[in-house]
Amino acid sequence: MELSESVQKGLQSLADATLFDLKTFSVLIEVAFRSLLSAHADRSVLDQPEFKRLDQKLLKHCHTAATTYILEGVKQNADKSTISACLEDVSFDVERTEVFYTTYQKYKSDLETLLSSLGRCPPHINDVSWRLEYCIKNGHVHKVNEPSYLISLNVENANNGGSSEDVHFSCTMEQLQDLVGKMKDAAKSLEKATQL
Repeated sequence: MELSESVQKGLQSLADATLFDLKTFSVLIEVAFRSLLSAHADRSVLDQPEFKRLDQKLLKHCHTAATTYILEGVKQNADKSTISACLEDVSFDVERTEVFYTTYQKYKSDLETLLSSLGRCPPHINDVSWRLEYCIKNGHVHKVNEPSYLISLNVENANNGGSSEDVHFSCTMEQLQDLVGKMKDAAKSLEKATQL
């Protein structure tokens, strides 16, 4: 596994028994996995009693290195030998490697599900519908007298098994003309790229 120098240094610090005893190491690894799976960023994730004596900058660096390594391992579907070899390269002993791998196995399927839900495919537009709306007055009882367009895009999201949903927005005539112009430019660029 290719790891940046910063991640390697963070993992080397985690391997140092003078900085992280085995209990503190175990808690940090558990926290790293749980923080990846939490639905929202929790600033108190590192407010564990075991971390009180640690330098906060070092703690954050090691947490970041651990989460980066975890995500890389899950992304590459790393097995025990790959994980062990990489952790040994950054000076992990057998006991710490075993703690890491046990926790990795515990959370791996949940992380795979999380990563697969992120996807890489933007939604595909299936259909467009629009209607002209004419606003006479606004909520403050002021005369507005201007048209606007309500646009509805029916999109298919490949990441969610091909489910389709509607995206709605409103725009003025100038905004719609700008959008149409940009779409035409994009279509011309795509045509040129396919002709090369």
